[in-house]
Amino acid sequence: MKQVCLYDSPALYSHCNPLHLITMATQTIQTDLYKLYPSPRNTVRDVFGHQVFVPHPYAIIDLAAMELTGKTTLFAACRLSDMKMGQLVTFALAADQARFERLFTPD
Repeated sequence: MKQVCLYDSPALYSHCNPLHLITMATQTIQTDLYKLYPSPRNTVRDVFGHQVFVPHPYAIIDLAAMELTGKTTLFAACRLSDMKMGQLVTFALAADQARFERLFTPD
């Protein structure tokens, strides 16, 4: 993770100080199946074993509203087998994956 200024070029803005810095996800993660771009809302940086690829890159996925019990992570994803863009949701618990698959409907 690196800190970047909210503005295009911090040198151009004298008021850009450490209080105006935000943390941005800058690294991608490559697995055998996907190239992943972490969501800045992830609280953990893990790719869990239970995974669901959602082939809708612009769908809103509100994991908090689903009241899942375990840890989850959300990634923008490129499926390497066919270069299809979408989102990958990973779950620490199989029960959470089943709940997500039951509750999620793309908008």
